[in-house]
Amino acid sequence: MVYLDHAATTPTAPQVRAAMEPYYNRRYGNASTPYEFGQMSREAVENARKTIADTLGAEPSEIYFTSGGTESDNWALKATMEAYSSFGRHMITTKIEHHAIGNTCEYLKKRGFEVTELPVDQSGRIFPEQLEYAIRPDTVLISVMCANNEIGTIQDMKAIGEIAKRRGVLFHTDAVQAYGHIPIDIAGWNVHMLSASGHKFYGPKGCGFLYMKQGLRTENMIHGGGQESGRRAGTENVPGIVGMAKAAQMSFSRMKETAEREQDLRDRFIHHICTEIPGAYLVGDFEHRLPGNVNICFQGIEASNLVLLLDEAGVCVSAGSACNSASAEPSHVLKALGMSDAQAYSCIRMTLGRETTAAELSYTLKTLKYLVKILKKG
Repeated sequence: MVYLDHAATTPTAPQVRAAMEPYYNRRYGNASTPYEFGQMSREAVENARKTIADTLGAEPSEIYFTSGGTESDNWALKATMEAYSSFGRHMITTKIEHHAIGNTCEYLKKRGFEVTELPVDQSGRIFPEQLEYAIRPDTVLISVMCANNEIGTIQDMKAIGEIAKRRGVLFHTDAVQAYGHIPIDIAGWNVHMLSASGHKFYGPKGCGFLYMKQGLRTENMIHGGGQESGRRAGTENVPGIVGMAKAAQMSFSRMKETAEREQDLRDRFIHHICTEIPGAYLVGDFEHRLPGNVNICFQGIEASNLVLLLDEAGVCVSAGSACNSASAEPSHVLKALGMSDAQAYSCIRMTLGRETTAAELSYTLKTLKYLVKILKKG
C-alpha cells in the first residue's frame, strides 16, 4: 500500500507507542488522585505539558490538553466570544477554514454574534488590507488557520499578527496542519491562542491541545471537576498526553531535515504530474506551502472516481478534506479560490509523510497517468 493521506492522519510512531504503553497498565493511576500511584500520572502529564510548551516558547501554564483540534477550535471561538461579549460581538475569519471553525462560526451567528469571512486569492492567501478594513470597534477576535488542510497554503502569519496587535484584537490560529511540520513563532506572530492535534504529527488520535496566552479571559470549555486549571473538566487522557508530547518532541527535533526531504520529493512529484499528464495543474500556493502537500486538479476527471480507482491500485489519497469526504458538495476551500463546481470536483489531495519514498511516488505517477487516460476515454 502507498499511503498518501498524511493530512488526514499519520501513523503513530513506534517511539510514541512505547512511551504510552506504561500508562495503560503499570502506571494507570488517575492523575487527579492524591496518592503516589496517581501522582506518577500527574507528573507525566505535567512533564508533557512542559515539553509541548517548550516547542512553542510558551509557559507550561499556557497549554491546555483537549480531545483534539476540533475541541480546541470550539473552545477558542465559543469561550472567547462569550467571555468578551460585553466588549464586542464581532469576529473575523476566512472562507477557507476547517469545518471546526466554519461550523462553530455558524453556531455563534445563531447566538447573536457577527462573523466576517474574508476572501482569499487564487492561491488561498488572504489580503492583509482586507483584514485591516474588516476590523470594527466591536471586533473581538481574528481566527485564521496557519496552513490549509486541503491545499496546504501557508498564510502570512506575521502580517496578520501585526494587524491584530496594532488594532487591539485577539488572534487565534488553527495550526492543526502546521504544528510539528513547520516552525511556529507565537511571539513573532502575536498569537493569543493556537490549536493542535496529536494525530497530525505521528501522535495518538483523540488528544490535542489549546495554547492560551497568559491572562486571556475565556469561559470554561467543559464543566465538572478541576482538571486543566479548572477550565476543562474530565479525567486526563494520560497515555494520549504522554504520546502526543513524545510525538511533538520528535517532530520538532527533526523538523528541518524532514521538511527538506518531503519538499524535495513533493516538488519533483508535482513537476512530473503537471508535465506528463495533460490538463493537470497544481492548486494552492507553490512557494508558501506545507512541505508534504500536493493538491492537483485533473481537468475533465471526476476526482471521486479517480480516488476509488487509486484505492484499488493500492494508493490512498483523498478528494478534498478527509473531514468532509462524504459530502456531495464541492469543497468550500476550492470554491473560495474561484473554481467552478466542475473544477472543484476534479481535484485530489496527496500528502506525503516521513516514510514516503521516491519509489512510491513513481508508482503513483505511473498509476495516475494510466487511470487518467482511462477515465478520459470513458
